[in-house]
Amino acid sequence: MTRVDRGTNPKLWNIGLVGYGEVGRILAEDLRKQDAQVTAYDTKLRSDQAGGPLRDHAAAHGVALTSSHADLAAQADFIVSAVTASQAVPVAEACAGAVRRGAWFLDFNSASPGAKQRAADLIDGGGGRYVEGAVMTSVPPKRIKVPLLLGGAGAGELAPLLVELGFDAKVASEKLGVASAVKMCRSIIIKGMEAMVIEAFTTARAYGVEDALLASLKETFPGIDWEKQGAYFFQRVIEHGRRRSEEVLEVAETVREAGLAPWSATGTAERQVFIADLADEGLFGARGTDGFAHSADWRTEADRILAAIKRDNGKPES
Repeated sequence: MTRVDRGTNPKLWNIGLVGYGEVGRILAEDLRKQDAQVTAYDTKLRSDQAGGPLRDHAAAHGVALTSSHADLAAQADFIVSAVTASQAVPVAEACAGAVRRGAWFLDFNSASPGAKQRAADLIDGGGGRYVEGAVMTSVPPKRIKVPLLLGGAGAGELAPLLVELGFDAKVASEKLGVASAVKMCRSIIIKGMEAMVIEAFTTARAYGVEDALLASLKETFPGIDWEKQGAYFFQRVIEHGRRRSEEVLEVAETVREAGLAPWSATGTAERQVFIADLADEGLFGARGTDGFAHSADWRTEADRILAAIKRDNGKPES
């Protein structure tokens, strides 16, 4: 099989996943169902404890693991970078020196347009073909079919190849940064709503006015089930607050790049990381257990937050 054949038939690609967290594992599962060849690398693999579940998952789904970013880049025809926002540029740098000439590099990360441009310079400079990808909603429900906006000079060429692999990919612009700007502006609203709901609901719980608050919200926004939505927001931030806070810091940088002060974004990042710190302390239970971040009643988690605040010498959150 020639290199040209592999280049035009994505089913024959060696697909490299950088980042084997929730998103990486979902993509791996859906790609392996199509018998695609999948290779993965995650820095957690360096740890026996943190890497154990990743190795188990890879073995169960027929995913090959590599020892480094460079090892993965040297053999992949198509690389998906799905890491935390702060690692988007470092991952591109780690792959750039070994990326195969003409290999695609899809940046799945929630990073600012400026960060995407820096990552693109690294990959393109190494002979690869960089395309930004903006994931437009939560990945788990839709999995590989999550709406994906592509940007960059190669977006139009890559889009139909991704569709063959099962992605719901559409071209936003041939100009790099446009797709990311859409994603970042959306995140001001979505991640901000998460932070506002947690703050408002927990405060309402402290004052015993949560029922009145929910009734008022229902009257103003009758199309939203605020009980269900509140529980979902608490769950997602408890489980992914660290990653979300990093994403919102990239959102803040995007706002700065536009010339505005990112007041809302920075406040959102602080609330997200506050919950992440409590989760890391074990306030909401042990990660990986059935009960962690799965409470159907947001009041349970709000009460834990309020108890933690009282525990810390009775001082209000600073």
